[in-house]
Amino acid sequence: MKVDHAAIVENWRFFKKQAPSAAVAAVVKADAYGLGAVGASRALAQAGARVFFTATSGEALLVRKALGEGPQIFVLNGPAADDVAQFGDAKLTPILNSLAQIKLWDARGPAGLHLDTGMNRLGVGPGELTQAMMALRDVSPALVMSHLACGSDLKHDMNAVQLKRFADAATLFPKAPKSLAATAGALIGAQYHFDLIRPGIGLYGSGGLDADNPGLTAAATIEAPILQVRDVNAGETFGYGATFTAPQKMRTATVALGYADGYLRSLSGRGYGVLGGAKRPILGRVSMDLIIIDVTGCAEAQPGVMVEFLGPNAPLDDLAALAGTAAYEILTTFAGTVRKTGVRA
Repeated sequence: MKVDHAAIVENWRFFKKQAPSAAVAAVVKADAYGLGAVGASRALAQAGARVFFTATSGEALLVRKALGEGPQIFVLNGPAADDVAQFGDAKLTPILNSLAQIKLWDARGPAGLHLDTGMNRLGVGPGELTQAMMALRDVSPALVMSHLACGSDLKHDMNAVQLKRFADAATLFPKAPKSLAATAGALIGAQYHFDLIRPGIGLYGSGGLDADNPGLTAAATIEAPILQVRDVNAGETFGYGATFTAPQKMRTATVALGYADGYLRSLSGRGYGVLGGAKRPILGRVSMDLIIIDVTGCAEAQPGVMVEFLGPNAPLDDLAALAGTAAYEILTTFAGTVRKTGVRA
């Protein structure tokens, strides 16, 4: 995987334009969605980002080491009994998601508060608000936040429901900065921006929407080499299960990429590589190490030539739609499994 830090910064600036009245944080959890939290965080900090979000304290410690003491780093999962001491040592800011975490934190320092407005995943629920407010009476939260369940659908009724619930609940903490929108939420409208937006997947090339995503810059590229080119007669079949039959004489290329590298098997017969300025459809099944593509009429198709499977010409959101999954899974799966041999890193 080849990572373009300039593209990550460009996407962060896109969100600054979307929300000119709000601060723009950078979500770098899951190793910056697989693109490398240390490099991404350094590039974003150099561009002006001052607030970062990770999921765990372990992730946050890596980012703190990379950035030094200046930026604020929120930890979304909050503190646990076995790591609470690390927060103060590294000047990390926990997001408190429950009454139990509020009690565990015990006003050790600045903390954010997560309000559950309908996702029912993390956060202090409506029936716990009074208790939370009393427990935090001596502390002004560094942030009050929530998270949209259906932000990927800009017109979903749940967005307005959560907006009202959040605005109403947040009045209990009038001095605290407010944050509701992540990547998709930032695209719904200015009323969702409050004081801080939290783009995550948007920094890495996806708008996070179910459809009609903005044209963000590709931050990751996956290329793999052609191993063999062959001419195949009409009636011949391809790959495991013989799921594709050549309707006519074709020229094909076998490429060194497969699901062991994170290229999902669900892209069998749906995905494509890009070579010679055109999309080259996958023929038959994606296997563990190999993919067959149609290179009929493509003079550039030769052993050793690299084919793009993700990048500027094979957009992340396009690939996710073809695979029937989310852009988040595409990136994190590639990052966890893509091998260095053959695949351009």
